[in-house]
Amino acid sequence: MRRSLPVLFILTTMVLDAIGFGLIMPVMPDLLREVTGEDLSHAALWGGVLTGGFAVMQFLFGPVLGNLSDRFGRKPILLLSLLVLAGDYVILALAGTVWLILLARLVNGITSATYSTATAYVADISTPEEKAQRFGLIGAAYGFGFILGPAVGGLLAEYGTRAPFIGAAAITALNLAFGALVMRESLRPEHRRPFNWRRANPFGAFRAITHLPGLGRYLSIYTAFEFAFVVYPVVWAYFATARFGWTPGQVGLSLAWYGVGAVVVQGVLIRPAIRHLGRRGAMMLGTLAAILSFSVLVFVENGALALVMIPISALSGLVNPALRAEMSDRAAADQQGELQGALSSLHAMGMIVAPILYTQVFARVSGDGAWIDLPGLVFAIPAALNLMALILMRRRKEGSFA
Repeated sequence: MRRSLPVLFILTTMVLDAIGFGLIMPVMPDLLREVTGEDLSHAALWGGVLTGGFAVMQFLFGPVLGNLSDRFGRKPILLLSLLVLAGDYVILALAGTVWLILLARLVNGITSATYSTATAYVADISTPEEKAQRFGLIGAAYGFGFILGPAVGGLLAEYGTRAPFIGAAAITALNLAFGALVMRESLRPEHRRPFNWRRANPFGAFRAITHLPGLGRYLSIYTAFEFAFVVYPVVWAYFATARFGWTPGQVGLSLAWYGVGAVVVQGVLIRPAIRHLGRRGAMMLGTLAAILSFSVLVFVENGALALVMIPISALSGLVNPALRAEMSDRAAADQQGELQGALSSLHAMGMIVAPILYTQVFARVSGDGAWIDLPGLVFAIPAALNLMALILMRRRKEGSFA
């Protein structure tokens, strides 16, 4: 029980982190309209600024926090992140201006170390054989929380636009107290290293970890996946509306269906997949499933077929845990935080750059004045990115896959 409680805390943190993020989504448009006095379209513009600002801060400061966790340990960084996150939710609950909301989101972007620090913590306490499964459990926990979050947020919104933020602050504070009680430090003093600003910026962190054997190729695969799967949150709702005429409720149910598939794959299927196929085989299976599903979506005209493809697409969830395990094995004990911080920056980079590309392409292949009336053509981009990742997986230079 003593050994399992810290892992339970990490999984609980991921569930509650995702719930806290998801439950504010339904009410954010109303909050922005309330504080700006503008209509929905102007509120959406502010929503884009908030999302972009958060991603930029995460890109810049992810490696800083990763390097700090390599210097001072995982526990203080993770607990500090939860403390600031709870404070951010309180500010959002009280904010009377859009500038205060923006400030809160920027600070939250700076301290958004929960996922990267949690994965570094799991890497510290896991054997090589356990890493992929535990990384999968982290992904499953986050996915489960993201399924629950919007539903809980919608219920709390019945009590006012500020209620979801108060709820998010409360659950984050409870988890902070739980972690302070049960979390034990995973990074031993002899494995810590001095903080170095040259390695704490995104580009310095990339240089440091790409010098490790095989990491350059793995980072290329990871980047391709991050850029590819941003397509779902960015254009899925618009694509489903344009192609199938779905209502917002149907779009929401389809995303929840994908979330269920992701939870099953990363929480249940990852272990037997690694056992029978190995990491490389599991990664290739997930990549092939992604290529198939994206290719079908390019031409699909039937909404039912799109729903059938969602569980197939969810098999791509096999890739991230196995890939993270491969990269973690090649990083030293005093570089796990640096590695996860760099991966956090790559994720943020995808959230900054990819939405611009996908929305521009979608606008040119759908609606009046389109180059070609084929809304699904936007999915050819992530299909090509996954094909590139598959080619990189098949190469055996710079180290081989287990």
